[in-house]
Formats: sequence, structure tokens, C-alpha cells
Amino acid sequence: MEHQGTVIRPPSEGDSILIQATLGCSHGKCAFCGAYRDKPFSVRPFEAVLDDLRWASRNMSRHKRLFFCDGDVLALPKHRLMELLGAVSELLPQVRRVAMYASARNLRGKSSQDLQELREAGLRMVYMGLESGCDAVLERMNKGSTVAEIVASGQKAVDAGLKLNVTVLNGLGGTDMWERHARETGRALCDMRPHQAAALTLMPIPGTPLDDDIRAGRFRKPDAQGMLRELHAMVEEMDGFRGLLLANHASNHAPFRARMPSDRQRVLASLARAIEGLDPLRPEWARGL
Repeated sequence: MEHQGTVIRPPSEGDSILIQATLGCSHGKCAFCGAYRDKPFSVRPFEAVLDDLRWASRNMSRHKRLFFCDGDVLALPKHRLMELLGAVSELLPQVRRVAMYASARNLRGKSSQDLQELREAGLRMVYMGLESGCDAVLERMNKGSTVAEIVASGQKAVDAGLKLNVTVLNGLGGTDMWERHARETGRALCDMRPHQAAALTLMPIPGTPLDDDIRAGRFRKPDAQGMLRELHAMVEEMDGFRGLLLANHASNHAPFRARMPSDRQRVLASLARAIEGLDPLRPEWARGL
């Protein structure tokens, strides 16, 4: 199987068959993102993807999940996506879940009927990066979409029957907009209605525009306590959220997994203890991307 450059996949796809249908990201301009800097966006030849699927059918016949990489597979036209899903069904009939990343722009480019047909053909889950529910933060980070556009695209995926997994980035508002970033992100997640939301903590990547801003003093990253206060404020705004909320990524200072809304008060109490220094935090040496 051929994998070109850095391969990025969600933590929950660690046991999945990883097939690159596209390379890189068609946007590739987010200030905080260091993924895919080693390759420009391109579409892999269909026959090359089929070769990888054939290899997987011979060597990975027990794997029941498949993740299409890289960051912009949903940018492909519907007919090509249907061909890919059809090939998975034919060559890997044991696969029960096919997933991929999805941007708001690419979801806007597909009709609700398109998404329903992709669901019927085998696509089960899409992963989206909301990052922040604050338009000022998204603009500063050059996300390329507004909060309203991202939320509407996520709702569209859910209404089409796809499972939606959304990522937000703790710390992205800096020390100047931390509370606005936190509270508006919590409210946006409630509006978006994902099945699962995951909060990661900002760890600047050398060479990115955001890291340059931090080094130049133009952006001040919250410290550990500031990150926890931000996460606490976000959860305070999530009284209307129904689904799984994760903050157990390796970047997080105080990991937790919560079924919302039943675990919300437990999480708020746990974060409050961590903020007051009563509960230990994950040591810095153990944090990573």
C-alpha cells in the first residue's frame, strides 16, 4: 500500500485501514495547522487508490473500519466518491464503517441528496474541525469559513444520516479572547448537534504562522490554568449538548470523557478542582500531538 508524506488520521481511526484518495488539503492556510506542509493538494489517480484497496483486501481482511485520507476527500465529485465506496463494498465486504474528513466548504458543495446517497453507499462518519465558535478567532486563524457556515454544514451532515465528529481547539483565542472563544464555541457545538465533540489543546507547531506570531509576541497562548478555565467556560455553555464530549487527547492537561448532558456537572466539578490545583495535571513530558 502506498502512503505519501505525512498521514493524518483521527485518534479513533487508529485501527482502520488508511487509504489516501487525495493528498494534502485544498485550503491549507489555517494559521495553527502544520499538517500536510510536505505536499500540495492533489487527487490521486483512481487506479492507484484501487491498487491500495486490492492490497488491503489481501492483507487486511479482518479490519472492519476504513478511513479515506488526506484532509479533503469530500472535495471529490460525488460520482468519484460513489465509485470509491462501491470499490470498498466489493473488495472489502467486511468493512462496516467508512469515514473521512470534511470541511464546511466541501459539505456545502454537496446537496442533501448527495450526502444521503453517499450514506447509502457506505459512508458512515465525517470529521469536521470547528476549531472555534468565535468568528473573530476563525478570521485571525484564516480558517476560510465562518461559524455559521461550519455549523450549517455540520447540521446538513447530521440531517443526511451521517455521524458527525467535531474538533475544537482549546487556547486558540489567546489570552485576549479566551472567554469569548470558549463560550461561543460551547454554544456553536450545541447548535451543530454532532454525535461527538473532541476538545484538543493548542500546541504550537514550529514553522506555522501562529507559532511565528507567538515567538514575535503577537499572540499570547494561555498557560495550563488558563486552558482549564477556558475549557470550564466552554462546558458551562453546553447545557443543551447531547452526545459524547472528549478531552482525552494527548495534548490535554486534565483528560476526561463525558456523556452529555448527564456527566456535565461532574466534568465542571473536576475541572474546577484542577484549576484550584487540587487534582494533578498531566505532566508536560506526557503531552503531545
